[in-house]
Amino acid sequence: MLESVGALTGSPWIYAVVALSVLLDVFLPVLPSGVLVITAATAAAAGTTTVAGSGEVPQVPSLLALVLSAATASVLGDLVAYRLAWRGGERLDRAIARSRRLTTAQERLGAALSRGGGILVVIARFAPAGRSVVSLGAGAAHRKVKEFLPWSALAGVAWAGYSVGLGYFGGQWLGTTWLGTAVSVLALFVAGALAAYLMRRPAAAAAATTATTTS
Repeated sequence: MLESVGALTGSPWIYAVVALSVLLDVFLPVLPSGVLVITAATAAAAGTTTVAGSGEVPQVPSLLALVLSAATASVLGDLVAYRLAWRGGERLDRAIARSRRLTTAQERLGAALSRGGGILVVIARFAPAGRSVVSLGAGAAHRKVKEFLPWSALAGVAWAGYSVGLGYFGGQWLGTTWLGTAVSVLALFVAGALAAYLMRRPAAAAAATTATTTS
């Protein structure tokens, strides 16, 4: 993957590919958007781009442009999912009602945003499928855009900056090889696992409290 992305690093298309992947993974969480961002940043850490017949060209993907394209696509994807869930429809409402994760997200997100504590949106951005759950939950609960959008923007910037930073510094310290990319991707997965744990912990604590109260 590093080689294929590396072939794009001398072209603006790398930003379009990154943005499209990040935009779509709110609906298809299986897309490796984080891995793609890290791989592009790792390629940028090499400092040069090799072009066939032209030698090395000192033009690499701009780290700032990578962050901006990934963060912007993240926010746009969140808003699309949010608006779709807002408009809803009986089929979507039934699907959300059948999903324990979405129902729980609606309840917790509504309480968090009403207290001005939308940090849950930021944490969910790092968790596997957490972005999808929170964006759909916010829309289905008809949370106001001004309550959701600032936290979505902060989440997008934090996730994009973290992913690009992992790729770049991993490439600087371990070299622009599969090892540097693998270590950076592992760090991203660790952050995702931690975020998933933090999202589940309050729900588990609330369930335990409810069980104690009713017993």
